[in-house]
Amino acid sequence: MEAQIGSKRRRQRVRFETDRHMIVGDITLPQEGYQSRFSDAINRPDVAFIPVVDVEITPLAGGETERRDFAVVSKAHVRLAYLLDERT
Repeated sequence: MEAQIGSKRRRQRVRFETDRHMIVGDITLPQEGYQSRFSDAINRPDVAFIPVVDVEITPLAGGETERRDFAVVSKAHVRLAYLLDERT
């Protein structure tokens, strides 16, 4: 998810679920054009991890939600991923 110098970016709130955790956070995408869709970001074959900011990590088996400024999510462990809302 590389940014070109001077390119405008937007934030989108997303939810990922793995076998053990629900992860909610923001990813950044280009405003428009190439690689601007969420599906583009998660389906890139050259990227194994997705950087996420303002992250909340909740165990699916119960427990407290942990908050982090930054995390990377392994695409290999994601079972479900979807947009929650758009951020600018």
